[in-house]
Amino acid sequence: MSNIAVKYMGFDLSTPLILGSCGLSNKLDNLKLAEDNHFGAIVLKSIFEEEIHYQIHKAISESEDSAYGQYAQDYISHYREMESFEKYLNLIRQANESITIPVIASVNCFSSSGWMKYAKMIEQAGAKALEVNFFLLPTDFNKNADNYRKEYFKLLDELKKNISIPFALKTSSYFTDFANFMQQLSYSGPSALVLFNRFYAPDINIDKLEFKAARHLSDENELYNTLRWIGLLSGNLRCDIAATTGVHNGAGLIKLLLAGADVVQAASIFYKKGIPYAKEMMAELNSWMNKKEFKTINDFKGRLSYHNIDNPTIYFRTQFMKYMAGIE
Repeated sequence: MSNIAVKYMGFDLSTPLILGSCGLSNKLDNLKLAEDNHFGAIVLKSIFEEEIHYQIHKAISESEDSAYGQYAQDYISHYREMESFEKYLNLIRQANESITIPVIASVNCFSSSGWMKYAKMIEQAGAKALEVNFFLLPTDFNKNADNYRKEYFKLLDELKKNISIPFALKTSSYFTDFANFMQQLSYSGPSALVLFNRFYAPDINIDKLEFKAARHLSDENELYNTLRWIGLLSGNLRCDIAATTGVHNGAGLIKLLLAGADVVQAASIFYKKGIPYAKEMMAELNSWMNKKEFKTINDFKGRLSYHNIDNPTIYFRTQFMKYMAGIE
């Protein structure tokens, strides 16, 4: 059997497959199941800053004490905030006592510095690392790209000052100067960049004339945008790269490793096929490596990145051309 161990964020992982942040990683039994089925690490379900703020405002508006002034509101706010967060900290503590693979906490925040106290508490609870899910949708007509970019650098600077565990930044490809921006972010202290996040998207019910949520699970066609950018960024960053979105089988994982990913995160496929499907993905990886006579992941990782192929312009091609697509 081939050696499929990898390094990521300073950790030695037994496999390159990570259970990405999702509802499945919010239960201790699932974390144990993931360890038993050949995951190298686990990213816990994100705790959402926006959701906690919503619960606080809801509690205040429903409380009879809200009429008694700011003191009562501050008490309710603090109580609900800590109540929500303590559940998350307990999951981290229980995971550390029950499993041996790295447990990476995850926060989804919309302010660049408001979560530093939570980051400290996560570290104190025993999380091995932190993944920060951060993206600012550029909807403000009075802000330009530089205004938004500063928030990302501010966040990374605050994390470096406040925690000592490794941290990763998970974000999207929706930036004008994406390659340059990711490179600059990699110089600013993260141990890894996680590419890419999947966002909530609105849909419209044309019968009821109302908005609804679009589908939330990925499909295999979403792999290709990730594949393009992993291949272009590989060898150009000063941190690790985790690839995610659209990974639904061992072949997808292999493709991203060939493009240059250090590890691969997946989640949607395990809703569809169950956490034990990871074992089949690792068997597919081992079988392919044996067939190609690769002994380790490093023997082929990045072999098809931008820097290592004869025709790197294929990564730049955006317009459909039949000779590129192989169809008439």
